[in-house]
Amino acid sequence: MLKNKKTLIALSIIPAFLIVKLLAKFPEFIEDYYSKGLYPLTSKLFRYTLGWIPFSFGDLIYTFSIVYILRWLIVNRKRIRKDFKNWLIDVFSAISVLYIAFHLFWAMNYYRLPLHENLNLKADYTTEELIEVTKSLIEKSNAIHLKITTNDSIKVEFPYTKSEVMSMVPQGYSALQKTFPHLEYNGTSIKKSLLSLPLTYMGFSGYLNPLSNEAQINSMIPVFKIPTTAAHEVAHQLGYAAENEANFIGFLAATNNEDIYFKYSGFTFGLRHCLNEIYRRNPEQYETLVLTINPGILKNFKEAREFWESHKNPIEPLFQITYSTFLEANNQKGGMKSYSYVVALYVNYLKDKTL
Repeated sequence: MLKNKKTLIALSIIPAFLIVKLLAKFPEFIEDYYSKGLYPLTSKLFRYTLGWIPFSFGDLIYTFSIVYILRWLIVNRKRIRKDFKNWLIDVFSAISVLYIAFHLFWAMNYYRLPLHENLNLKADYTTEELIEVTKSLIEKSNAIHLKITTNDSIKVEFPYTKSEVMSMVPQGYSALQKTFPHLEYNGTSIKKSLLSLPLTYMGFSGYLNPLSNEAQINSMIPVFKIPTTAAHEVAHQLGYAAENEANFIGFLAATNNEDIYFKYSGFTFGLRHCLNEIYRRNPEQYETLVLTINPGILKNFKEAREFWESHKNPIEPLFQITYSTFLEANNQKGGMKSYSYVVALYVNYLKDKTL
């Protein structure tokens, strides 16, 4: 009887896979019945249940699971030759459960309507529009930077601890929901990852645990990167799976926060993305624009760059390629490059606004 149940569970991955691929063809259905229907209920349940725990419950589960899987593979290694059929059933029964849970609790958000459609924004933009928005971001970033430091050559130092910064993230969403009610954030669950060291060497600032709905923040990154990183992960918690959309919503949440340091983090976050795109299109124009940025802002950019460069290692590209493949498999064309696709959202949202 147990063997039959395991076989049934193992085989359930086939209809589950087909159902996911079928539903993926109907983003309006996903938007209405999953992203705005089922998902908000399950995500709030997890956040209210686990959010109060002062440490990352999901990281503990990940650590335990990795140890358990390695131990199981070692203990059952001889079954690969002697009892391969049942060994395979055991493996696929576990994979099936994870696959179904992953999509039920989170991953169907990958197939919802694109954010630019919900906001009635264009999907493309011209280089001229990009340059104009970038100039506005430079002007705003320079003004905030000078207001904080009173010296254009001094980099911004946050007066808060990383824990304090994380606790302030929901304030930006409270302000943002006045314009976008669907971004209401209840049930705070933002935590320093217990796996921050490996995350750093893997090249990640944070992640959302899809099975516990905890926003995990790499506690080793520079403090001025925490506001946008945490706001990005909260956007994932709210059901925006696409990396470019989470970047955009994180930008809005940081820049709508009343705290000036959050605004600085948010506007320079958007500025960096736009500058990178200009460099890709027109390096000469990039060099001209960089000359108009306060040297102190460039020092903050350098601080972040040097942090990641100091932790580069031969294994990091492998993790990046693996995650990029994962993103592509989950409806994010371009994989890791999809993070930078946020520029289209910036330009089309900001081009007619006064920053």
